[in-house]
Amino acid sequence: MPKIICKCGEILSYSEIPCKIEYKFISDVDYDEYKGMIDSEVLYTQMKSFLKCIKCNRLWIFWNGYEKNPTEYLEIDKMNK
Repeated sequence: MPKIICKCGEILSYSEIPCKIEYKFISDVDYDEYKGMIDSEVLYTQMKSFLKCIKCNRLWIFWNGYEKNPTEYLEIDKMNK
């Protein structure tokens, strides 16, 4: 069961389908490569994933797939506390 532990201590499990804490995104440049009818499965494979911690709102972005460690992003106002 894939999971990471957020720095706030929350366990972020992302094995559930659909996953309530996982989001998908694609760059504007990559998206512009698609024209006409789009195969949703092909588009899905090109998207990056991130997890959002429900406790502290940190984002954990998997820039290079799930085999590499995600990059952590924290809201600016929480950084100053």
